[in-house]
Amino acid sequence: MSATNTNPALLTVLGVGQPVTGHRPWPRFVVTAETWNALLAGLAKGRWTLLGLWGEPGVVHLAAYEFETSTPGIASLPCPAGEFPSVGRWHPPAQRLERAIADLVGLQPAAGPDLRPWLDHGRWSLRHPLGSSAAPAEAMPPYPFLPTEGESLHQIPVGPVHAGIIEPGHFRFTANGEAVVRLEERLGYVHKGIESLLNGASLERAARLVGRVSGDSTVAYALAFARAVEAATETEIPVRAHWLRALMAELERLANHCGDIGAVCNDAAFALMLAHCAVLRERVLRASAACFGHRLLMDCVIPGGVAVDLPADGVPILRALLAEMRRAFPPLVELYDNTASLQERTTNTGTLNPTLVQQFGCGGVIGRAAGRAFDARREPGYPPYDQLEFEVPVRRESDVNARVWIRIREVEQSLALIERILEQLPSGPVHGALNQPGRLVEGVALVEGFRGDILVWLRLAADGTVARCHPRDPSWFQWPLLEAAIEGNIVADFPLCNKSFNCSYSGHDL
Repeated sequence: MSATNTNPALLTVLGVGQPVTGHRPWPRFVVTAETWNALLAGLAKGRWTLLGLWGEPGVVHLAAYEFETSTPGIASLPCPAGEFPSVGRWHPPAQRLERAIADLVGLQPAAGPDLRPWLDHGRWSLRHPLGSSAAPAEAMPPYPFLPTEGESLHQIPVGPVHAGIIEPGHFRFTANGEAVVRLEERLGYVHKGIESLLNGASLERAARLVGRVSGDSTVAYALAFARAVEAATETEIPVRAHWLRALMAELERLANHCGDIGAVCNDAAFALMLAHCAVLRERVLRASAACFGHRLLMDCVIPGGVAVDLPADGVPILRALLAEMRRAFPPLVELYDNTASLQERTTNTGTLNPTLVQQFGCGGVIGRAAGRAFDARREPGYPPYDQLEFEVPVRRESDVNARVWIRIREVEQSLALIERILEQLPSGPVHGALNQPGRLVEGVALVEGFRGDILVWLRLAADGTVARCHPRDPSWFQWPLLEAAIEGNIVADFPLCNKSFNCSYSGHDL
């Protein structure tokens, strides 16, 4: 792999390619293999961060972000021979993404370091369902887990069916006594064919589907989809709609963080915190239902604005929620901080190397607990957060305790944001008509969910239906790091580490 310039800017590399018209708001370029390899060289050196990697018949797309210049861009490489230079060979965060491309589209990563299937478990009716040459399914051999060598090692298989009411995933532990030597994940059990269902869908149906990619992040997903549609169609939405979207997003963040704090403590055998945090989460869900008609705020954010306005009694309901949270939450923080047996379980447990966090572009709680302060609300940013003051909490310890404290501080920030939104909420309509594309157009959006940044890229046909859409969950870059975080810990601490990550199975499995 070689590049003509040792330190080229992202757009300098991409700009050699052919720009794609009608793609907004980021530039997209059709590139050659030489330019693609120069892009991979920059990823390998850490000059920019991988935001997404996906495919369609005959083309593979790569989205990257350059933090030095706050520049995003997308490269598209034609693959007439059905393969592309492996990204994962030079940049490990891409390995599972390109395995998914091989399963879904049939494009093969040339010289890829891991060519095993990922989402396809051999139970689909078709091989390569999104590709141009879909074929009848055929029997697959048993999944080859990575080998381990050493004395006194034993394996512990867990899942995909678990004891609790949670989504399925398989975890293969290799241990020496109680110490975990290696963890290998096998995901894909809740693959729903989201991208296939989106092909040809109306915007209304597509918005509902994307909002259900991961149900606990329905606002964030719906917002990313809506912003991508609005970018593609060059539609400006009413100002009040922006503010209501932010209000819903912070309510979603608040509910999930309350639930996660309690769940982490419960996995450390401190059920009292789970009970109290569950009460607070329920209060948030009830307030959401009273204000917007749905506990999880599903289908409230739509292209063009929001589907429902805040009712007349909504402001007092939310102010009462803020008052209750500010009364009940600080004592729980003090309880967590002053319970020695709980601290003993969370401190120095599941420590993650910050270098890996930077390499994988890991966002959300996991990234911030390791010193990575990225927040899509600020960079690239979107309204109305450019008019709202808030802090992005950061810690350096990168253990379970640090991830709990990041959630605690984000709860405090969300409470402050909700109060500021209510104070500054403008009047006016909450939904506007979308511009009709009349031709093929494309859009992309990056939105901050409670887990981290969510990417949605789409192409709209001339009639306004979805020609292609790819949603990328933050968990794609977080699940691999759970494998790293558990190494050297005892098997009994895996539930604690896993819950402190709280990656999405459904969002990942598409």
